[in-house]
Amino acid sequence: MALYMIGDVQGCDAALGRLLGTIGFSPSRDTLYLLGDLVNRGPESLAVLHRLMALEGAAHCLLGNHDLHLLAVAHGVRKPHRSDTLGDILQAPDRERLLRWLRHRPMALQAGGWLMVHAGVLPQWSDTQTLQLAHELESELRGPEWGVFLHNMYGNRPDHWHDDLRGLDRLRVIVNALTRLRFCNADGVMEFDTKDSATAAPEGFMPWFEVPGRKTAGTPVAFGHWSTLGDAGRDDVLALDTGCVWGGCLTAARLGAQAGQVERISVNCPQAQRPGGTT
Repeated sequence: MALYMIGDVQGCDAALGRLLGTIGFSPSRDTLYLLGDLVNRGPESLAVLHRLMALEGAAHCLLGNHDLHLLAVAHGVRKPHRSDTLGDILQAPDRERLLRWLRHRPMALQAGGWLMVHAGVLPQWSDTQTLQLAHELESELRGPEWGVFLHNMYGNRPDHWHDDLRGLDRLRVIVNALTRLRFCNADGVMEFDTKDSATAAPEGFMPWFEVPGRKTAGTPVAFGHWSTLGDAGRDDVLALDTGCVWGGCLTAARLGAQAGQVERISVNCPQAQRPGGTT
């Protein structure tokens, strides 16, 4: 039995199929953890969802910002972007089944010694609190008022966490941290404009995993979202968005016997829109 984490697929089903073949994945034996952004920008988002849904309990998929964007577009909350490639899902005969499956996916997971998120974790959050807050968000997306949340999901304020946050402000901070975070300052104030590498941090800000005193520093954390990051250069964090849709690779990390141990396996992605893009 092998456990694998996989970075942002973004609708690149051919690359995903090739990667699963390369690692010799068997759904009766092995387990996949996909770190969000299953869809969009690549050409085969519908095929990706069908493939992952068919794997049932052998594939655990986090929600990323592009997946939430699909839900918002389908619900009439957002207009499609010019670069979106979501039409095959929105026009699919089983559209409602697909969207229901998607909004029942988790926002964070912990397995094999790794805490898994799509984007990042605020420095004030422990691994236990991260999972608890992710569950709050999951409950909202799965509940009867999920459309109300989508209508109020977007925005950069509040830009930091405090424990007495309530209601939609609380949920907005949680979703922004888990699906959009790259940089924050020492107090956990989030910055959302910069999408370049870690060396491009705005003055006073740093990659979220470099914040001194981060409560998850003792827990290995795996994430996607940041295709321009490259190697994070730390043993306790693993960046797995290797820019498949932008001309890079799709990467899986096979979890080792000890927490923090991984073996990376990558395949090239011929389905790229263009090189050098960001998610």
